Formats: sequence, C-alpha cells, structure tokens
Amino acid sequence: MKCMIAIGLVVTLLGLPTAALADDGQEVAQTAGSVFGTLVYAPVKASFCILGGIGSGFTYLADSKTAAKVARGSCGGTWVITPSAVAGKESVHFVGNTQPSGADRTHVAGAPAARK
Repeated sequence: MKCMIAIGLVVTLLGLPTAALADDGQEVAQTAGSVFGTLVYAPVKASFCILGGIGSGFTYLADSKTAAKVARGSCGGTWVITPSAVAGKESVHFVGNTQPSGADRTHVAGAPAARK
C-alpha cells in the first residue's frame, strides 16, 4: 500500500510542471485526468498482458501463429492515457493489433504486390 501511495505521489509531482504551464483549466483537468487515468488503467492493462502471456504460452503448444496473435493482442495497444485521449482527440486501444508489424505492407509505397 505504501508503495502505491509513493508511486502516485511521484507521478503527481512529475505532472505538476505540466499543469503549471497550462493556459486554462481545461488543460489542467486533462493532464490530471491522464495522470489518474493511467494510475488506474496501467495495472489493469498489465494484468491483462500477464494473463495473455500465460494464455499465449498454452496456445503455443497447439499453434505458434495463434500464440503470437494472442500475445500481440493482449500486450499491444495503449499503455498510457494521454491528455489527448482524455480530450477525445485520440483513441485508447485496450487490445492491440494482432497483425505482425510487417504483415500489412500493401499500403507502403514501393512494396511488392500481395500474393494470393
């Protein structure tokens, strides 16, 4: 419990300079919302990632490609709530993209055509 309070105080103190530079109350509220939102969201996301990693390990016994998708889905996505997310300017993705990072190359200029 003391560790959680200490972490919360450190994060709050690190956010104070940003809040002090804000021009209006809305920016201060969004920054505070992002700090406290991350304090709640990050442990839940970490738990989801750990459970997904365990599930991915069991899935690997049956199919390695599916296990990779499980791992990317559970540990990928957004880890920090930003002031832009609080303002609604960017989205928060709890579950990550399950495609490999180089799999969708059809939109890259000069990439070879996808084979079917």
